[in-house]
Amino acid sequence: MPAKSSAQIADAPERSSLPAGRNLLFLREEELRLAQDLLFFGYRDFTAGADEILAELGMGRAHHRVLHFVGRRPGITVGDLLGILAITKQSLGRVLQPLVEEGYVTQTPGRNDRRQRLLTLTEKGAALERRLFERQRETVMRAYREAGPAAVEGFRRVMRGLMGDQARTACELLEGPAAAPGKPR
Repeated sequence: MPAKSSAQIADAPERSSLPAGRNLLFLREEELRLAQDLLFFGYRDFTAGADEILAELGMGRAHHRVLHFVGRRPGITVGDLLGILAITKQSLGRVLQPLVEEGYVTQTPGRNDRRQRLLTLTEKGAALERRLFERQRETVMRAYREAGPAAVEGFRRVMRGLMGDQARTACELLEGPAAAPGKPR
């Protein structure tokens, strides 16, 4: 039998030496409730630093989400952003209008369809998005270092498993190389 390559080993699901049945203990209600607790507390602490910055500017998490996704996809259409955020035009308008008025985001007509509105971060918007990212990057980097690469891959699989089809599709679109915030891809 030929030896397995490191790529084959890395791609193989983790196998436990526990007896059959013991592997399913993570599916008990107590374990699932713990997972829910971890998601709540992890999200709270992940967003805390960015929330402080946003609060100083009179903004909230909805503003952060718009800045994040416009930064990840410069030139994104309003329609595509609505799809990613899964919100109504009215809800997006309440968040987007002040970002445009305060000089964080620009709106330009589409090249082929003038009815389209293309969104891009301004220098001011890119600087704020970067500041928010830096605050959260430290938290994620620390957790990734402590957990190691196998756990990071497991985390990604679990997070994708938590997403619905629409969110997974949106995430796949974002997984390509990111442009610098404010710069078209």
